Amino acid sequence: MFYDAAKRDHGLAVDPLKALIVPRPIGWISTVDRQGRVNLAPYSFYNGVSEFPPMVYFAITGTYGDTPTKHSRMNAEETGEFVVNMVSAELAEKMNVTTSMVPYGIDEMKLAGLTPAPCRYVKPPRVKESPVALECKYWKTIELPVEKGHEAQRGSVVFGQVVGVHIDDSILKDGRVDVLAFKPVARLGYSEYSTTDNVWKMRRPDDPRYQ
Repeated sequence: MFYDAAKRDHGLAVDPLKALIVPRPIGWISTVDRQGRVNLAPYSFYNGVSEFPPMVYFAITGTYGDTPTKHSRMNAEETGEFVVNMVSAELAEKMNVTTSMVPYGIDEMKLAGLTPAPCRYVKPPRVKESPVALECKYWKTIELPVEKGHEAQRGSVVFGQVVGVHIDDSILKDGRVDVLAFKPVARLGYSEYSTTDNVWKMRRPDDPRYQ
């Protein structure tokens, strides 16, 4: 089949686009507001974008309750900091709890029964149960084009520079991160998720770094 992305004339019950851009890593973003209140929310439009300097982004669609944008963006912009926590397989259900739409100022970390742990360089806490956490300094927000008729779904992308990295020793093996030791969760389409439990090597023919 083929459909026009602007017209969305696919004829399907649910738009398939997000089910085609898969798997997507989940950025479990923790922030604090100016009053020090913790916020924790997952974003499946998340990824790394640069090694030098190490940069990540998370993308936002639409407003959130009675605030003009998602709480994570508001807090990152106001305080200049955020943390990306990794969602392991055993944390999937708790991550899902933090998708709940709650009023600004409610601590989703506490709501999900998670433990806040201090960071080295930023004020927002990391999720202690998470095997990986990236401390980030906010860089900038880019507003995306607004589609006519979908103004309420306008999007934006928040970028941050990674300044500190936490790795649980239990997922390190022979000097490398063993993803099978914690099975990161990825978002698929609709309400579907996946875990990384099948890994194989495909070596580049001309780059010894990837042996």
